[in-house]
Amino acid sequence: MTRVPTGPDLRRRRFVQGLAAGGVMLGLAPSLAAAASSVGRTAATGAPGLHGTEFDLVIAESAVNFTGQPRIATTINGSIPAPTLHWREGDTVTLRVTNRLREATSIHWHGIILPYRMDGVPGISFPGIPPGETFVYRFKVGQSGTYWYHSHSGMQEQTGMYGAIVIDPAGGETIRADREHVIALSDWTDEDPMRVFAKLKSHSAYYNYHQPTAMDFFRDAAHEGVAAAFDKRRMWNRMRMSPTDLADVSGATLTYLMNGTTPAGNWTGLFRPGERVRLRFVNGAANSFYDVRIPGLKLTVMQADGVDVEPVTVDEFRFGPGETYDVIVAPHDEAYTIFAQPMDRSGYARGTLAVREGLNAPVPALDPIEQLTMADMMGAMGGMAHAAAGHSDMNHGGMNPGGQPMAHGAHGMAMPAAGGSPPVRHARTEYGPGTDMRVDMPRTNLDDPGVGLRGNGRRSLTLADLHTLGGPLDPRGPEREIELHLTGNMERYTWAFDGLPFGDSTPVHFRYGERLRVILHNDTMMTHPMHLHGMWSELESPAGEFQARLHTIAVQPAQRISFLVTADARGRWAWHCHLMFHMDAGMFREVVVA
Repeated sequence: MTRVPTGPDLRRRRFVQGLAAGGVMLGLAPSLAAAASSVGRTAATGAPGLHGTEFDLVIAESAVNFTGQPRIATTINGSIPAPTLHWREGDTVTLRVTNRLREATSIHWHGIILPYRMDGVPGISFPGIPPGETFVYRFKVGQSGTYWYHSHSGMQEQTGMYGAIVIDPAGGETIRADREHVIALSDWTDEDPMRVFAKLKSHSAYYNYHQPTAMDFFRDAAHEGVAAAFDKRRMWNRMRMSPTDLADVSGATLTYLMNGTTPAGNWTGLFRPGERVRLRFVNGAANSFYDVRIPGLKLTVMQADGVDVEPVTVDEFRFGPGETYDVIVAPHDEAYTIFAQPMDRSGYARGTLAVREGLNAPVPALDPIEQLTMADMMGAMGGMAHAAAGHSDMNHGGMNPGGQPMAHGAHGMAMPAAGGSPPVRHARTEYGPGTDMRVDMPRTNLDDPGVGLRGNGRRSLTLADLHTLGGPLDPRGPEREIELHLTGNMERYTWAFDGLPFGDSTPVHFRYGERLRVILHNDTMMTHPMHLHGMWSELESPAGEFQARLHTIAVQPAQRISFLVTADARGRWAWHCHLMFHMDAGMFREVVVA
């Protein structure tokens, strides 16, 4: 007998899955009173498309209802997502953006290579767009593929201000498909995002409903032994960390959206059996990594971040805020579920590929929650991680890869005995209350799909699978290296580069025209999607070979990533984690190219 949810259970299900008609309330004045009287009216499903070289975009407030509670969103031309902009490589586009909000706003063209004053980051590349004014963006389009755009002001991205960009190649499309759909994933909260941020600052695990339990301890004891289970629990407690810190914000407050539609709303993309269908996936979420699959279909990945890659066929892929993937599918049945679950498995976004409207396919159960491992904390096996609980270092292992003991040199930097491997260099600024962990032996492999996807019986895409066609844009090797550490303190909810939040930092300087290697070293247990504006990041393999050209690179816990950059864009650029609350908490730097 199926239990009918009532009371809190009913409210919870409605909140996580949303209303079937949830979305922007059409034809209504942007007021809560109007929204409250209109729950259940027809909602916008998906985004309109705009084509050409001249665009008028109006930023304003719109009434929305995703969960049964009317709210006010920030929209572009009244839709969530914003209109999909269709450009052509080689054209010059003009975008007139009018601000009808009561606060300043902006639009950043994510992944688009353009003059820095057109990049749309207030305080870095321009002052922002004041209320009541219009700013004209104008630039030549020098690339093709799938990209997106969003606000770079306050919390407006979280409240609905994002949309896709589709750019046709000047020489004609190289990817053969009979039809295509843009699939923009996002996350919505009925709460004021500033209130969410304040809750995280006061208690970082506020939205984490999956803390370790007694049952977890007994399971560990059964597999690892009682002593090992006690040691494991004692270690996590001593560090004041949790092995379930997979996401800061969860389905406890988020409703997961596909093309602005709740799971209950079931966005539908049509096809005819036998067609090759191109799906342009955009992660426009403010705070959610998504694991995407379509049960019953293989996904052939053709592009990553708008750039052609050697085709690779997988069952699923993970991508973080800011990333895009284009895949080809060949559906033959009547309906398939497009299933996207966040890393912490606290809900899902879903839609349907179908031969006609109104069809559904089975929605898979959420995968079990996988806890972070010692490798996610310590990096390479046999390595050593420092967890500064308070201000004291914890020594895990105390050996370098060659089995030689590690010592501590000046300023607490880990140093190997003679003949050992070179040490990781931690900046002096990492030794303070803003950093609760330092990894001395990061892992460098790119073939790990990440926590929650390991050994699940499905083939998951990894960075090692990505190979950009045509090789690097610049054949030169690096002239110098810049290394920065991604740091944080979960208990204080602080995030930074090298222990310095943006307000305490100075710009990173690139010399115009130089080729340099950038090393990002993740000293935290969370995955950070790192986005460098204005220039391509050309990912290297662990052996130093060219791997893939990207604009956003997800750096896993205790991982070291390196990529090459050609500093060919003069100006001031932003560089930050694309998890919005991490960026706002300080994981942001300015890059000056001169």
